[in-house]
Amino acid sequence: MLQIDVLSLFPETFAGFLDASIVGRAIHKGELEVEITNFRDFSQDKHRKVDDYAYGGFAGMVLQPQPVWDALIDVLAGGFAPVIYFTPQGRPLSQSILEHYAGLERIILLCGHYKELDQRVRDLAVADEISLGDLVLSEGENVAMAFIDGVDRLQEGVLSDPASADSDSFARGKSGLGFPCYTRPQSWMGQDVPEVLTTGDHARITSWAEEQARRLTRVRRPDLIDD
Repeated sequence: MLQIDVLSLFPETFAGFLDASIVGRAIHKGELEVEITNFRDFSQDKHRKVDDYAYGGFAGMVLQPQPVWDALIDVLAGGFAPVIYFTPQGRPLSQSILEHYAGLERIILLCGHYKELDQRVRDLAVADEISLGDLVLSEGENVAMAFIDGVDRLQEGVLSDPASADSDSFARGKSGLGFPCYTRPQSWMGQDVPEVLTTGDHARITSWAEEQARRLTRVRRPDLIDD
């Protein structure tokens, strides 16, 4: 079982997400445990304030170190776990990163908000910084949910057919995209399922899927192809 602790200013963001679909099923089966901590509860301010102006006169508010630090200390009292902070300054989230963390017993996810988190907490407590890509979102909860979904489906017993994950885009040992998929009916809107997929010839089907994956990668993600 994978245990995930999430530090967030908006725990309510996760309510529907943790109850639905594959994530909800994994939690129900005991394959995944997710605990949410509101680090606003650790503010020493009477108004539960957790942000302040940036030194240097820069625009935007910065998360104060004290509430986040105290929340982390409280969560870490339950045992050591690497702390992941979601920020546009982090390395882009990838399938290989998800595979690494899916193999651990426990991780802590720190959701940012406002301009940034005080750098001193990042220097002292954060083991990894991850972004969703070259974009800026209002809160780290969105990235945390993508991360949880990604590591959850890699847990043993979560997917009804584990082989499904092995043929996904960026699956273990793969650097490219997946292949087009079809289901019933065989003919729809004047378009037919490729004939090779109906032959039952596994060698031909595998060859077709590999070629389609290479073609799709060349067209849409040429950066993934080694020269």
